Amino acid sequence: MADHQPFPPGARRVARPAAVSPCPSCGEPAGRSYPACRFCAELVDQYWLLDWQELLAAEKLAEGGAGEKELAELVLADEVGKHPWTCTDWAMTLVTCAHCGEEPATGPVDCVRCATADELRWAWDHAGHPHAMTAGEHALRVARAVLRAPHRRRATVVGAWRLLMPFLLVGELPTVGQVRRIRAHVIAGAYAELAGCTTHVELAGFPELPWRRSPRVEHQPKAKPDQHGPGHPLHRPPDPRAGEKTADPV
Repeated sequence: MADHQPFPPGARRVARPAAVSPCPSCGEPAGRSYPACRFCAELVDQYWLLDWQELLAAEKLAEGGAGEKELAELVLADEVGKHPWTCTDWAMTLVTCAHCGEEPATGPVDCVRCATADELRWAWDHAGHPHAMTAGEHALRVARAVLRAPHRRRATVVGAWRLLMPFLLVGELPTVGQVRRIRAHVIAGAYAELAGCTTHVELAGFPELPWRRSPRVEHQPKAKPDQHGPGHPLHRPPDPRAGEKTADPV
C-alpha cells in the first residue's frame, strides 16, 4: 500500500457548486434525490470517487479491475486515519457484508455486522475533526450515509438530511438549533412545505411551530427527553465549539 499522511483530508478534489440548482433529471434541488436519481448520485459521489481513483492510481490499479476489491478490503482493515474518509466510504461500496450480503452498513436493521461497520466508520471523524475534517465535510458524509440506508434511520432523520443535502453540497451549514427546528417540522408533517424552500436561509428560517411556543413561562411543562434526540450518533449533534456552526450529528 502507498504511504499516506495521517488523516489525509477528503472530498476536496472537486470545487463545490456556487449555488443550489435544479437537477436536470428529477427536477428536485440537485442532490436531494440521492441515490435514486442518477444525476444526483453522480453529483454527490464525485467527491468520494475522485479520492478513490487517486488511491487506485497510487497503487497502480485500474478501476473495476481484479485488484480493486482487494484494495477495498485492505483499506477497511487498515488503521483509522491511514486513508481519506472518502476512501473508507467508497471501499464499503465495493465489498459485501459477510452476514447479509448487502453493502456494509446498509443491510437489514437486525444485521449486527452492518451495525458494527456503521459505528466503526465514524472513528475517523472523531479523530480527524477539526484539523483534517471540517464540520461541513462531516455533515456531508453523514447525509450520504443516511440516504444510502434510509431504512436504518428514523424517517424524521432521513427527511431532515434529504432536505439539507443540496445545501451541504454548496458548502452551507446550518446550526444545531436550525437542524433541530427542521427535524421538528418534519415530525409535524411539513416536509412538503420545507421542500419548497429554495435557499438555506429560507429552509433554516422556516416559521417556528405554534405548538412549540410557550407565551407564559410559568405554565411551561417540565422538560422531557426528546424522543427523536440522543440515541444512535447519527440522530444527534455534538457539542460544537463556541460560535461554531455545525449540522454535525455524530
